[in-house]
Amino acid sequence: MANKVESSTEMPNHLETATFEGKNKVLGFWLFLGAETVLFACLFGTYLALRNQSLGGPTTHELFDLKLVALATALLLTSSLTSVLAMIKMNQRSMKGMVTWLVITLLLGLGFLVLEIYEFQHYVHEGHTFMSSAFGSSFYALVGTHGAHVTFGIIWITTIMSQAIRRGINTDTAPKLFVSSLYWHFIDVVWVFIFTLVYLLGKVG
Repeated sequence: MANKVESSTEMPNHLETATFEGKNKVLGFWLFLGAETVLFACLFGTYLALRNQSLGGPTTHELFDLKLVALATALLLTSSLTSVLAMIKMNQRSMKGMVTWLVITLLLGLGFLVLEIYEFQHYVHEGHTFMSSAFGSSFYALVGTHGAHVTFGIIWITTIMSQAIRRGINTDTAPKLFVSSLYWHFIDVVWVFIFTLVYLLGKVG
């Protein structure tokens, strides 16, 4: 029961690595992110090689709306900040503060997904589909895989947050919350590369 007390002065400053098990979870997750990096590197390489193969369909310059994408980017990058604030509150044993910032993170992530779905619907209407060209296939494989990661992150954080509400902030739940935050930062970093190499390069390249 003592583990569930948010303000316990006996608890370490960084709950996520306070135990050997917690340290192993964090280390293992860093290795997992290494594998994820390889996956996205392959998708980026494929896209960059095929981005000009539109087979007479709409090109990147004709399709992309930087204003919409910039708004989606702002939402996702802001969610990375709110995720950091949630982890600060977690280590302060503030359940209310942590949950508040995590909910904001989730709402920002959902906002990003809504804009991405709207964007995809517009592209399909313009004739840019997964099967329309090599450009279409590589684009949706890259951006769609990222969107799937965002969706999984929202589900995962929601599940871990619910578990923490039931069990409290302790050395069991803290590592899970921390690695879910690392995952969220990872997909935010991947999006920065997508925004730069797909959208910005597509407009000016």
